[in-house]
Amino acid sequence: MHPALSIIVFTTLSGMGYGLATLLGLGLFEPAALATKIGYLLALALIAGGLVSSTLHLGNPQRAWRALSQWKTSWLSREGVMAILTFLPLTVCAYASIFHDRHLVLAGVLAAGLSLVTVYCTAMIYGSLRTVQLWSQPLTPVTYLLFSLSSGATVGTLLAVTGASRPWLLAVLAVLSTVAAWMVKRRWRADGKALPPLTTPETATGLGFIGRVRLFERPHINDNYLTREMGFQVARKHADKLFGIAILLGGFVPVVLLVVAALAANAMGPGLTAFLAAFLAVLAHYAGVFVERWLFFAEARHAVMNYYGR
Repeated sequence: MHPALSIIVFTTLSGMGYGLATLLGLGLFEPAALATKIGYLLALALIAGGLVSSTLHLGNPQRAWRALSQWKTSWLSREGVMAILTFLPLTVCAYASIFHDRHLVLAGVLAAGLSLVTVYCTAMIYGSLRTVQLWSQPLTPVTYLLFSLSSGATVGTLLAVTGASRPWLLAVLAVLSTVAAWMVKRRWRADGKALPPLTTPETATGLGFIGRVRLFERPHINDNYLTREMGFQVARKHADKLFGIAILLGGFVPVVLLVVAALAANAMGPGLTAFLAAFLAVLAHYAGVFVERWLFFAEARHAVMNYYGR
């Protein structure tokens, strides 16, 4: 599949925003702290920025609102509805923290729950597509949820070292969720490679009884939407190398930096060393998840490409 930049930005930024919103909603930060107030604004900005980015992939972005009408049958529509609903309690929590230095437990728990449900809906947009066998795995929504939580906890650690919470608490959550995310992602990728093909040129054409089917001539000379969007190919050796880079940037480097940030904050209190370590952890983590999400699309093979000899 063609890894569209707008969709990659959407899933990574909104995932980070929803992960941070979940932690904020659970009351893990001091509501009166300036960093917590900034955290609420950042979560809202990440979610809104991701949603706006998702419309750039549409042929007619001005019609994006129509996607909300099919919530009974479409995961895309459900995601849009849940995203809007999540804004309500999250905005109320942000208002209470920014203007009244309070954390509203009921609204916070509701915001956290809706954030996780929205991420699940996003994952199921892809996980429900049986025509893309790599995506249609039970672990697909698990990977999305874990990466959302690890991204949010990494940003949460950055807020914690500036006085919003206990640095060790957020650092431990970030490390555990990051390790879990990459472990599940490795299992997801290995399971996907081991899957027997759901469909082949023989089953797609119904000519398997004759023998092996090969393409004699392309259906048409020029490229079209199918070949552009669903015919993207990446060499396996390059994909494996990129996945190793993703684990290094999004897993190993952030874990080390998060531990450094927590140790520095614990020894010296909020300071430049802890802040820089946590900030670099956020950048490295996002870079790794960005590569992971690029591969999520680039390595996926749509069943329609059986008709194009790929």
